[in-house]
Amino acid sequence: MRQNAKRRVRNRMVRSRMRTFVKKANAVIATGDRALAEEAVQAAISELDKAAQKGVIHRNNAARHKSRLMRRLNLLKA
Repeated sequence: MRQNAKRRVRNRMVRSRMRTFVKKANAVIATGDRALAEEAVQAAISELDKAAQKGVIHRNNAARHKSRLMRRLNLLKA
């Protein structure tokens, strides 16, 4: 139970941080600023990879989120 409590706290922090970065990236993409959007997407991808590496989310879940972010970014560039 003690291990579960510690892991739950860590997992929540990692998941919350990941979601925050993804939301920021989506918000920046919506503004239309290419340079900022690229930086925000790279940061979000990094956080997704970290969460997947730590086992907080499944690697396919991270891949799906990264794919959707990149698709939106590429639509912005087009």
